[in-house]
Amino acid sequence: MINFLHRIRVRLLQFETFLLVAGFLMILIVAVTQIFLRNVFDMGIIWADTFLRISVLWLGMMGALIASRNNNHISMNLGQKYLSEKNLHWVKIIIYFFTAGICLIVTWFGINLVLMEYEEAGLAFSKIPVWMTVSIIPIGFCVMGLRYLTLSILLISGQPVNDRPVI
Repeated sequence: MINFLHRIRVRLLQFETFLLVAGFLMILIVAVTQIFLRNVFDMGIIWADTFLRISVLWLGMMGALIASRNNNHISMNLGQKYLSEKNLHWVKIIIYFFTAGICLIVTWFGINLVLMEYEEAGLAFSKIPVWMTVSIIPIGFCVMGLRYLTLSILLISGQPVNDRPVI
């Protein structure tokens, strides 16, 4: 069973990486095409600028997800080298719980943002509603919050935690 769960986790992490790479390539292709069309033919794709702004939001959230899974997020190591192993263990638990809490609070506000945009029924570009374009905010922060909450619980229970980079 654990081997099966590990394989599922690895596939999900690979899927995250694929989405990040595919999103970056999509942004690159649309941006280069837009620049080429504007400079050579003095025209452009009508929806490209809005699409690129929204795509940068999605790409940023995907990057944050990968940074959180690899434990490469911005952090301060203030005093960590002076702490004993036991104290460092408890400091990590507090930091992970605090991070999970902040992420889950942002998830709540992100859900409210999506609901407000849904009620307003505005369109971002083409026939894509705005609420769909901002839905990455609560999704991304929820995943990050659950990751850090899980890490906290594992550390408290004494389970071995690999908080080193993965995949």
